Amino acid sequence: FNVKTGEQEKKVTNLPAYTKVFANTLVKHAQKDSKIIGITAAMPGGTGMDIFAKEFPKRMFDVGIAEQHAVTFSAGLATEGFKPYAAIYSTFLQRAYDQVVHDVAIQSLPVRFAIDRAGLVGADGSTHAGSFDITYLSTLPNFIVMAASDEAELVKMINTSVDINDKPSAIRYPRGSGIGLDLPSIDEKIAIGKGRIIQEGKQICILSLGTRLEECKIAAEDLKNKGISTTIIDARFAKPLDQELILKCAREHEVMITIEEGSIGGFGSHVKNLLAEKGIFDRGLKFRSMTLPDTFIEQDSPKKMYDIAGLNASHISKKILNLLFNKDTIKAVKS
Repeated sequence: FNVKTGEQEKKVTNLPAYTKVFANTLVKHAQKDSKIIGITAAMPGGTGMDIFAKEFPKRMFDVGIAEQHAVTFSAGLATEGFKPYAAIYSTFLQRAYDQVVHDVAIQSLPVRFAIDRAGLVGADGSTHAGSFDITYLSTLPNFIVMAASDEAELVKMINTSVDINDKPSAIRYPRGSGIGLDLPSIDEKIAIGKGRIIQEGKQICILSLGTRLEECKIAAEDLKNKGISTTIIDARFAKPLDQELILKCAREHEVMITIEEGSIGGFGSHVKNLLAEKGIFDRGLKFRSMTLPDTFIEQDSPKKMYDIAGLNASHISKKILNLLFNKDTIKAVKS
């Protein structure tokens, strides 16, 4: 930061910010669908709802620092046939969990939650980290929970959410910028509860939820150089799970790893429960979940925070090697 002014220096990037991708995509849909409404809780700039408000000032509501009201208000709009998008930071949605359960989930109302700042957020530290939303939303009946692996996937998930009119849905995405992909049109959607195969291998299956996908690709390349064949799946959904794809991968691979930018009890736990119920572990599958650790991580760059959390490419490779080989073999492979 600037010592004289205290102003924090920001790196200039041409990559699209996830928040702006969300806002601009929602604006495009709202231009065609007058039922789309934007809601924020005193964070119009942070959630991109200021962009939406410039286009549709009468269709964006800032309820102030009142996340509970934002959720109940969104539920009320949904009962009248509107398509509310409640854009709230993951950490602040925790304040409204009672309303999410009682006013939205139990009634299966089609409120769309745009969950910004999902995962570790860097300089804002543990108070603003979005560590728990996968866990606290995926456990609720009548909920669809999506996590974008990149900016193109985020657009597709928003496109998909516009037509989810019978139950609540959530799309989680991180603070920061995408990876520089071309954005799809607003007509390109994804099938509910279906993941996508990024690459196919024979020994290892990595199930990735969210933006750790790029780290998984780096890890897979490292493993390839060691003669290890890896399948990578972008799960897309924490709920509903793509059971068919997950079970197929579990039966065809020796090792399965899940990775997510969230706490224990989320995506990996649901996958583990599915595999246990289907008797997959009885057949000898080697399985591990990689989640945020059971601790609060203070301020640092997101990359360093994920390094502390053990969720970067080198950690993924090490976890897989530990499952495949004993320590002596690991040393021999590395050398």
